[in-house]
Amino acid sequence: MQDFSRKPEDDFRGEGPATSVKVGTLVVAYDAPEARPDARALAVEMPVNVVYGTVPYAVMMLTPSDLEDFAYGFSLTEGVIESPDEIRGVTVEPAEGGLRLLVDLAPGRLREHLARKRAISGRTGCGVCGIEDLAALPTAKTRSGQGSHKGPQVTLSAIQAALTALFDRQTLNRETRAVHAAGWAGLDGSLLAVREDVGRHNALDKCIGALLREGVRPDEGFLVITSRCSFEMAEKAATLGASVLVAISAPTSLAIERARCHDMTLCAIARSDTLTVFSGRERLVLTGEGG
Repeated sequence: MQDFSRKPEDDFRGEGPATSVKVGTLVVAYDAPEARPDARALAVEMPVNVVYGTVPYAVMMLTPSDLEDFAYGFSLTEGVIESPDEIRGVTVEPAEGGLRLLVDLAPGRLREHLARKRAISGRTGCGVCGIEDLAALPTAKTRSGQGSHKGPQVTLSAIQAALTALFDRQTLNRETRAVHAAGWAGLDGSLLAVREDVGRHNALDKCIGALLREGVRPDEGFLVITSRCSFEMAEKAATLGASVLVAISAPTSLAIERARCHDMTLCAIARSDTLTVFSGRERLVLTGEGG
């Protein structure tokens, strides 16, 4: 049986904390007289304090993997940075009850950040904390230097290939059945980056951060996510400069509105045999239409 008295920081060794733990359970069948002992892998969820300079910014509930990628992606989608070179370094250290993610910003960027710092210590995935009225609802600022927002043409076969590959690359979810994934696919459908997390927003931020660090151009592929597509997911994709977002689950009405606002192709309810196009049909190459 897993000892839950141990603290998360106790596992911070070498490459970092474990991303899953195995716990003893009892499986109860409705028609069986006795419970059956079993063991199940659970995804680790840990509070991570994001700190810019010496000033705490937010406490996020994360799977403790790919935290440097998360620092870059989160900083971009939060509007703290506009380009990856504005981060001079990232350090992960143990803290009481969790981890601290120390992000060293370039001096000019740090000054700008401190001038606009949101007065929050945490957030939820379904709320928008730190704003006072509807006019302040965040809207993505597309990254500069990305050229035309027309974006690439994407074939259905590429999307099918990416969906199949994404299923195979979800190693932590296969073990725990409890985490989301976000992936970046090339125009041929090959997955170039996959990141997993207990939070769908965090998984996408990790993936975006990986792309930033590798200098991947957003017109060279498309995003695939395993979760529902809310407006935040569409906004994060637009902040990266992605033109095509494919979600396995359904979108919300505001996600569709934002996708259209950002001239983004949004496909959702994506399955092995069908998908539903909610915006940006012109970027999809259907069977028989040619390249």
